[in-house]
Amino acid sequence: MVFFPGVLLKLADRLLCQLLPNYCHRAARKFRNYGGLFLRNPPPKPQTFPSITKLALEARSDCPESATLVCDIAGALLRSCLFFPYFMLVAFEAGGIMRALLLLLSSPILLLLDYKAKLRIMIFVTFCGLRVRDVESVARAVLPKFYLEDLNKQAYDVLASARGKVVITSVPRVMVEGFLKEFLGVDKVIGTELHSTGKYFTGLISAPGLVSKHRALKDYFGERRPDIGLGSSRDLNDYLFMSLCKEAYLVNKEEQSKNSNGAGSCTVLPREKYPKPLIFHDGRLAFLPSPLSMLSMFMFLPLGLILAIFRLSIGIFLPYKLSILLAAFSGLKITAKGCKNEIRSDSPEGGGILYVCTHRTLLDPVFLSTSMAQSVTAVTYSLSTVSEFISPIRTVRLTRDRARDGETMKKLLSEGDLVICPEGTTCREPYLLRFSSLFAELAHEIVPVAVNTEVSMFYGTTARGLKCLDPIFFLMNPRPTYYVNVLGKVPRELTCEGGRSRHEVANGIQKQLADALGFECTGLTRRDKYLMLAGNEGVVEEPKKRDSANRKE
Repeated sequence: MVFFPGVLLKLADRLLCQLLPNYCHRAARKFRNYGGLFLRNPPPKPQTFPSITKLALEARSDCPESATLVCDIAGALLRSCLFFPYFMLVAFEAGGIMRALLLLLSSPILLLLDYKAKLRIMIFVTFCGLRVRDVESVARAVLPKFYLEDLNKQAYDVLASARGKVVITSVPRVMVEGFLKEFLGVDKVIGTELHSTGKYFTGLISAPGLVSKHRALKDYFGERRPDIGLGSSRDLNDYLFMSLCKEAYLVNKEEQSKNSNGAGSCTVLPREKYPKPLIFHDGRLAFLPSPLSMLSMFMFLPLGLILAIFRLSIGIFLPYKLSILLAAFSGLKITAKGCKNEIRSDSPEGGGILYVCTHRTLLDPVFLSTSMAQSVTAVTYSLSTVSEFISPIRTVRLTRDRARDGETMKKLLSEGDLVICPEGTTCREPYLLRFSSLFAELAHEIVPVAVNTEVSMFYGTTARGLKCLDPIFFLMNPRPTYYVNVLGKVPRELTCEGGRSRHEVANGIQKQLADALGFECTGLTRRDKYLMLAGNEGVVEEPKKRDSANRKE
């Protein structure tokens, strides 16, 4: 009777094969056998190659400094084997929210497919109809942050010390080449080429199709054999191309977890070890968009929009104390320090105080005004009409003409307190951009203000998107945090009136604010940021000039 349940299962399987279409039956069996791989760890594969930990610990003079290394990015250089989140980033940031929703809805279908079919569907849904320059912009400005956070420390250490670096991958080359060459110094990237018509991707794959790592390695190296091959212990396809290398090592996720007591800390590359400082990045999403996290985001989106409207309304229409109370009730946290200290102007000529802020979002002056419970005026270079309309404080635009802007700021200071962000643009990471020194020669009553923010879902800044939506996206976060620290008035002997040059004053205040926040000072400017993230200098063209330029194209 022991064999009786097994006989029943075989009979049921044969009956389903007769009653259901053959394709549906095969899909059901594949889902039963392999669908659980997305929910649990796959069965262990035979260990035919040594672990990368052995290579990392060996002290040999001929390896890896003089070696040529070949590897894939998914599962080897990156700790994660799944590339779905990076396709989602391209879909959301370059294609919009509806394309991201379509890719999310297709994720259950991907469970039934093999690797190649899954990759083809993700490529089609993600890239069909997207402009080539938009995808290249996302690959340059958005993806590197998430790649660096997912970088495998042991694999990176081996790659960094190798003489020649070649990456062969089946994912689209346009998604990984910029990061691999700019941040990791890879010499050659061989990836799947996408078909395009004019300025747009068709979503199809160019001939000869998906890259086969085994075949691509043979075509590129010919009769030569690369010195070292790195592959994932979870991908059987890696075993083929690794067999062509003189030495091969596996990036074994299970073994690394054991070596780090289950925390995986030995595989995480610390920020201070990044091959290149991550100062600028773009995109709205502040999290790695896995299917589950994206599902959570879409479910939260209607509530997030209601929260943003509620928080915006109480900031515009209600008194300071009541707005702070209701904001805290909605989940918005404001940490204020030094804001209750009364700061008055000591100048015999009267006038207002100049507050010099670090720049994290467009709401910096608003939260400073709310924290101090007093009205201030803010100056800005580029502010949308919508942002001006909904702003609860007075805003004045500057023209980037030094003489005219100086006169404007002097006039505003004579009327009351003024807020300025001398960085000229926002920065998300723990760095301060170079301070413009214009403010130093205009006022001697200067108060530095250290401002910082924390978000969990959406970034409230953008270099490529619509700036009028920046406050909305920040306020849509479930529990956003604003940190405001008023440091106190700068001593007169440290201002231009005390004999210091304007550059010394600006640099001194930048250093003071960086120390208060634990940030690092840089010499980078607004122009550097926009050249990297948006491919322009961050200057908004006048409508007439923009229309004439479009006609020429």
